[in-house]
Amino acid sequence: MKKVFLISFLVLAADQALKFWVKTHMYLGEKIPVTSWFDLHFVENPGMAFGMEFGGEAGKLLLTLFRIVVSVLLLWLIRNLTRRHASATLVIPLTLIFAGAVGNIIDSMFYGLVFNDPAVGVATFLPEGGGYAPLFHGRVVDMFYFHFWQGVLPQWLPIWGGEPFVFFPAVFNVADAAVSVGFVWLLLFQGKAFDRKDSYQKSDRYMSGC
Repeated sequence: MKKVFLISFLVLAADQALKFWVKTHMYLGEKIPVTSWFDLHFVENPGMAFGMEFGGEAGKLLLTLFRIVVSVLLLWLIRNLTRRHASATLVIPLTLIFAGAVGNIIDSMFYGLVFNDPAVGVATFLPEGGGYAPLFHGRVVDMFYFHFWQGVLPQWLPIWGGEPFVFFPAVFNVADAAVSVGFVWLLLFQGKAFDRKDSYQKSDRYMSGC
């Protein structure tokens, strides 16, 4: 479990440190160009990952509770897999997904309590007048904006011809990236990740060395 705790800690520390910096150094909607195709763009997401929304305030509460349940189940699964000495190809991506989910849960649960929502300027941590929302109703902080290509689509394209287009317009954070990497990892290496024979062989080697 040491690797699980280390990966989770690194993901959560990077995620929360960057979110805290963005909240206290950038105003909502601000963009800081980093390269010609990458900006730090401060937006807040009241719903799902990558800026999607879900059912207003009631939907947000249900989504946060669902994330908590899934995270608890993931932690239980990871704990059992490590006890059975399952392949790292399975445990590591699940840990990335778990840590990413927890990173966004922290925003949803607590950011409304510990940050204010100023009309002008940057947010204050632990403001005297209290935060901008009750428990479970905070907004997730996003900041990575990779606009690899933007322009106008060719006129000959059906439906969208002549429309402005941005390749990968989503704004996301470290937690979203960890979840995405975990899912892609599982898809690319699912054969090895779910190879029960390989897991049993590792377990047998471990037991024979005890």
